[in-house]
Amino acid sequence: MNATFSTPEILGWLENQEPNQYDELSFGIVKMNIDGQVVFYNKQESQITGIDPAFAVGKLFFTQIAPCTNNFMVSEKYKQIELDEELDYLFTHITTPTRVRLRLLKSAASQHQYMLVHKY
Repeated sequence: MNATFSTPEILGWLENQEPNQYDELSFGIVKMNIDGQVVFYNKQESQITGIDPAFAVGKLFFTQIAPCTNNFMVSEKYKQIELDEELDYLFTHITTPTRVRLRLLKSAASQHQYMLVHKY
């Protein structure tokens, strides 16, 4: 499968890849556990935000990495059991304000949740 930001079945694909394969994609990926702790932060996400993946891994995404997403539009959506939603957003933490398209992904069958990030 040639995964793109809008690929309908991308959640299943993400679940079955080795993390180094995330770095081959053209968009940012933040893989978190169900508590929001970063498990993987790909190089494209690092280029968008300026945050080093080594710094991000192990941190709580919504409070320690991107508190600008700790709101009803983003972090609160992950309280849903199933989630696949896209929205336009503005990153404002650490980086200069950056317009992005987010895709929020979560499945009841998974121990992980994902945020895909496409920079305009």
